[in-house]
Amino acid sequence: MAQSESPEHAHGKRTRGDFENETMVTKNGAGAHLEESSSEDDIGPALPSDAPKRKRRKLPYEKLYVNALPSSPRYSKSLMHKDQLAFVTMTPYTDFLITSSIDGVVKFWKKDPVGIEAVKEFKAHAGEIRSVSVSQEGRSFATAGADKTIKIFDVVNFDLIAIIQLESAPRSICYVHRRGASIPLLAVSEEAGSSIKIYDGRGERQEPVHVLSNLHRGPVTAMAYNSDFDCVLSADENGMMEYWRPSGSYEKPDNVWEYKSSTDLFEFKKAKSPPTSIVISPSFTQFATFSFPDRRVRVFDFASGKLHRSYDESIATITDMQQAGTALQKLEDVEFGRRLAAEREIENPALQNKINVIFDESSNFIMYGSLLGVKVINTLTNRVVKVFGKDEPFRSLNLALYQGQPQKKGVVTVSMAASANPLLQEAEERDPMLVTTGSGKIRFYIFTNDEEISRSTRDVQNEKPKHLNAHPQLEAKAAETGSAAVIHTTYGDIHIRLFPEAAPKAVENFVTHAKNGYYNNTIFHRIIRKFMIQGGDPLGDGTGGESIWGREFEDEFSTLKHDKPYTVSMANAGPNTNASQFFITTEKTPWLDKKHTIFARCHKGMDVVHKIENVKVYKEKPVDDIKIVNIDIL
Repeated sequence: MAQSESPEHAHGKRTRGDFENETMVTKNGAGAHLEESSSEDDIGPALPSDAPKRKRRKLPYEKLYVNALPSSPRYSKSLMHKDQLAFVTMTPYTDFLITSSIDGVVKFWKKDPVGIEAVKEFKAHAGEIRSVSVSQEGRSFATAGADKTIKIFDVVNFDLIAIIQLESAPRSICYVHRRGASIPLLAVSEEAGSSIKIYDGRGERQEPVHVLSNLHRGPVTAMAYNSDFDCVLSADENGMMEYWRPSGSYEKPDNVWEYKSSTDLFEFKKAKSPPTSIVISPSFTQFATFSFPDRRVRVFDFASGKLHRSYDESIATITDMQQAGTALQKLEDVEFGRRLAAEREIENPALQNKINVIFDESSNFIMYGSLLGVKVINTLTNRVVKVFGKDEPFRSLNLALYQGQPQKKGVVTVSMAASANPLLQEAEERDPMLVTTGSGKIRFYIFTNDEEISRSTRDVQNEKPKHLNAHPQLEAKAAETGSAAVIHTTYGDIHIRLFPEAAPKAVENFVTHAKNGYYNNTIFHRIIRKFMIQGGDPLGDGTGGESIWGREFEDEFSTLKHDKPYTVSMANAGPNTNASQFFITTEKTPWLDKKHTIFARCHKGMDVVHKIENVKVYKEKPVDDIKIVNIDIL
């Protein structure tokens, strides 16, 4: 296989240029760069060069706060759903992780002293899960589905307790009551309408308790509830953001800004970029948003509605920084191109509401997925203090963070923690955990303090990646009886005979991928004349692709040998690293025996193989794309 991973980049002392450009921080959207010595914009005449430098802002106990985050930059474990992950949610106070996938499945995982344990799974919706919400006390969890239903779960007992039938498809949901409220309330916005309906959060009534029909003029894309202010934030497709109480007059509360003209809430309207997610800080004094299409992360003061920080993650800015060499991490051109393609994929409207921003427990740091990994930014000093997953093969979308102490709960102040009392440290040992989904991935990824990570065992095979409505017996039969295939290319058809007896897993992998359209419109990305032609990588550069099981699978060596041309074998990056890529030899290649699994041979269309073999290439890649249109299994 061609290079399977880009080499890790060495990091030395960071320069002023790195700090100035790493996040493209602005305060007024004008593109002002972050200064190393200050996070404020300087307007007016400059001081003389011998004037004393302005004091750099510092966050007291910053190191302590960073140490309360997972220490490992690489994920220590990944677990599966049967379909792509949509949301990950950590429940406050009750310590559950709840994962949801686009096929309507919800899984409950209990946080143990170290790691998590699966407790229950629900097929909650017949279609896609559009939105999820957890209550302030962490005891209620709700999902909104494209099947026009709301499902309400008791978290502690991990049980489905109620179903609310809706008249129209929902867009966003949010619990809007304080801890200990006698009647929990759930706000639901519509996919096509502009109204917000408030339901009994216990699901005891099918009719809404109240309907806000004149608050917004377009579909509401995101909502968040601040319990300290007893106030809901809602944003619509037009970029308008509103504050309102979830009971009583349903008007803006008196303890926030008086006139919207004095706030920065029109930022979204001016940028024509509505928020796709809103999150309230644990201190209840700030909120953060992510918006499309400008791809900006914004941090606001809640009470005043003033913009505190703005971070530009647009493709144009990322590309400029890469070309100028001022990015947080300089990537090789091929790797940058691969990641840029993943960035473009998340412009899909179906993925936009899956992207979120989260705060740490101190409310001093925000975290969000980016092209370079999950960034952790100190919003006081405007510094990127940590990056998770910068060398991992997925683009993080939806994040959840756990920083509690499952063994022994207690109140630990920063001063107590800073005292380095060994007895206190032993009693309050933390097991922080960052959980993230990946774009197009059926796995969720867990970052912990575990530094001893085995890349061969960290991807747990807890599911078989297929749709729940599939029929296992029929799939197995198709895999067993798949004896031949036709690879339809833009240069003609290649007929191959499969060998399921010699390589059952490789054949099943190839057949299933072919039937699912995985290889459709992929290219032959690597061609070496008088040797072989290689394809099967959805990224088209030799670095991508995964097996139908979501992990690499083992080699299958038999009596078959590379003793004749037109042999079809699995490409790999070493022993037992098979995924989706394969190659067809054009000569005898005996040195490949016992190194690559043979699972088929061409018996017709060999002229097409040679036609592809002889095309013009640049660094082993065809100058003009040669595509696999699709593959028929016979």
